[in-house]
Amino acid sequence: MAAVAFLGLGVMGGPMAGHLAKAGHDTRVYNRTAARAEAWAKANNGKAFTDISEAVRGADVVCACVSADADVRAVFEAARPAMGKGAVFVDHSTASAKLARELAAAAAAAGFGFLDAPVSGGQAGAEAGRLTVMIGGAATDVSNAEPVLKAYAANVTHVGPAGAGQLAKMVNQICIAGVVQGLAEGLHFAQAADLDVSAVIAAISKGAAQSWQMENRWKTMDEGRFDFGFAVDLMRKDLGLVLDEARANGARVPVAALVDQFYAEIQAMGGRRWDTSSLIARLNRQA
Repeated sequence: MAAVAFLGLGVMGGPMAGHLAKAGHDTRVYNRTAARAEAWAKANNGKAFTDISEAVRGADVVCACVSADADVRAVFEAARPAMGKGAVFVDHSTASAKLARELAAAAAAAGFGFLDAPVSGGQAGAEAGRLTVMIGGAATDVSNAEPVLKAYAANVTHVGPAGAGQLAKMVNQICIAGVVQGLAEGLHFAQAADLDVSAVIAAISKGAAQSWQMENRWKTMDEGRFDFGFAVDLMRKDLGLVLDEARANGARVPVAALVDQFYAEIQAMGGRRWDTSSLIARLNRQA
């Protein structure tokens, strides 16, 4: 069992930290809203802190799950002075590869490890302890952190050096954007053709068209329900990272760029917090 600090207790971080406590790790938590950390500690028999450095001091592994580059930098800088030699800082946020490389270098200079380790699987995966973690960083740091990460992950893959985890997450988001748009168009077409959508899904969902999105989102998309899941605002943040990186490395991602603009339309419709499957809403509005 390890001493683990977890920084950020949102819809992903809260359940992830909960699995650490259930697995028997000495779990200390910090959240910007102190009341949330106190509630988590009471529910999970953990320890809540109002100061990041106090939460981190003595921890073998420090995990962070926050929103964007500025937030990652802030919690890292607050934790850095208290990080022990040989400890590992694991960033589960979705942020830029450039920042990951910068923080990995800063951590190495200070004598501890840094892993960029974004996750896939959404809130449901976090609650079930079945997340996919894609990691960039040194192999020794991955080995040291992996027993902790397995408390909430079904799949932990080391994909390369610092920054590679964030780049892999960008690949994940590119693929999701295209799949969700394709599913939205398919369902919209089925509705316009007066087909029995449930029968169509039964016919195609076990063949080449099958996807996680189809299995888990077709029904709510058909019903026009989007008040759950991964928010459009967050997806646009992620696609912004993709487009920035593509401009830098020369990759051509026209579908991702187009879907990003479709999500901008969803935001304008008032769907900033809707699930990413809400792409069908703009098609039905235009029908």
